[in-house]
Amino acid sequence: MGLVSFLSLPLARLVSHQNKHWINNPINSQNRIFQYLLSKGKKTLFGKDHSFKTIKSYEDFVASVPVRDYEGLKPYIQKTLDGERNVLWKGRPLYFTKTSGTTSGSKYIPISKESMPFHLKSAKDALFSYIDETKNTAFIGGKTIFIQGSPQLDDTNGIPTGRLSGIVAHHLPWYLKQNNLPSFDTNCVDDWEKKIEAIVDETIHQRMTLISGIPPWIQMYFEHLQQRSKRPISELFPDFSLMVYGGVHFEPYKQRFEELIGKSIPSIETYPASEGFIAYQDSQTEEGLLLCVNHGIFFEFIKSDQFFEDTPQRIPLKDVEVGIDYVVILNTNAGLWAYNIGDTVRFVSTSPYRIVVTGRIKHFTSAFGEHVIGKEVEDALKQTVKKHRPIINEFHVAPEVNPSSGLPYHEWFIEFEKLPNDIETFAQHLNESMCSQNTYYNDLVKGKVLRSLKITPIQKNGFNNMMKAKGKLGGQNKPPRLSNNRQLADELRPYVYE
Repeated sequence: MGLVSFLSLPLARLVSHQNKHWINNPINSQNRIFQYLLSKGKKTLFGKDHSFKTIKSYEDFVASVPVRDYEGLKPYIQKTLDGERNVLWKGRPLYFTKTSGTTSGSKYIPISKESMPFHLKSAKDALFSYIDETKNTAFIGGKTIFIQGSPQLDDTNGIPTGRLSGIVAHHLPWYLKQNNLPSFDTNCVDDWEKKIEAIVDETIHQRMTLISGIPPWIQMYFEHLQQRSKRPISELFPDFSLMVYGGVHFEPYKQRFEELIGKSIPSIETYPASEGFIAYQDSQTEEGLLLCVNHGIFFEFIKSDQFFEDTPQRIPLKDVEVGIDYVVILNTNAGLWAYNIGDTVRFVSTSPYRIVVTGRIKHFTSAFGEHVIGKEVEDALKQTVKKHRPIINEFHVAPEVNPSSGLPYHEWFIEFEKLPNDIETFAQHLNESMCSQNTYYNDLVKGKVLRSLKITPIQKNGFNNMMKAKGKLGGQNKPPRLSNNRQLADELRPYVYE
């Protein structure tokens, strides 16, 4: 055991002990953050526009500050982009994170000098929680990689601007930075396929111990390594001992990862977003991710099934219940107020507060009133894969409302690495699993409003090729698992397996 690994054990124990205070007192932490945010927001343009000085309670806040998405907050963000100060938060942002939007085009999310440390602290806390629980420090001694966006930042009226992962690359802790790969030049390569090849060149002969990133891009990296070396990853990197991932649900990738690696590898799931670091896996034995209740964010929640009502009820953390899907609403120390991040979560515990991510409020299929969400399709697929043992790289579900003949249906576009022996039986069992996941879907199928789902196989690398054609291959871009329209389905048509 090296000196750094040896010292990490008592440090991890100390950090975990310190974190127990807010973990065990979550509502006090949230109340304190709420008051802090209000006190700082009073002097901003947004605070003056929304009468922050008169707000005395959470109920006052709800009455004064409506829920907004990026479009709703955009006029204030534009003022900040134009150089105005004290608009959403005091002064000007430390950074802008640039993310892909839909109706908005590119979105510019502010990071303040107060919020930046929490993006880093949460990631470090995740690693320290793992070390404290498992006593595994082997990954610290080898080379590490974070497959990420470019660290090369643009300038927006004097404010550095880039992808969140690229910004974070400038703030890596010393104990990771000294052994971190790839090089700055490789990280700055724009073309994603060329970048992956360059990363393979730099890492294939290294002692890699920690590998992190979004699952589809880690998978792409592993596939290129395997094609080059003709060996499973566990043989190529025998000291590979920890994987850190986030951004998408891992379960659909799990079997393919085990095949590529050659064995199971311990992992840490994280839930970072440009708007703030929301949660991280703090235990290898307990379900869910620990909500970051003491990290500069005051959380609100709206039940998913009420979200599209005229006046859906907003609730603070103390009023959430286990087993209910909520839309996450953020108030942050970077100046996002009652901000709809678009994600849905479900609490699996309230002592401590742990969540699982269930999908996106805009990523659902409900063309017939069934309101199928991401977690339901992922769980149904997981159950069916266990029976048939195919290997799946990626998938997308869309409604077919006007088929050329017969009843409407849900169409599943699935890129198989390994096809099931009988795809018709696989589809039948998948449909049965969906019926057990969603009672509305079950009623529609039994009532002959819908026919059983249809599987449309996609060519190998079809999803990547589709994303490349859209100019969205790599970085933090990822195709949605669910849609309520046929846009992505139509874009996948050229890649259907004939």
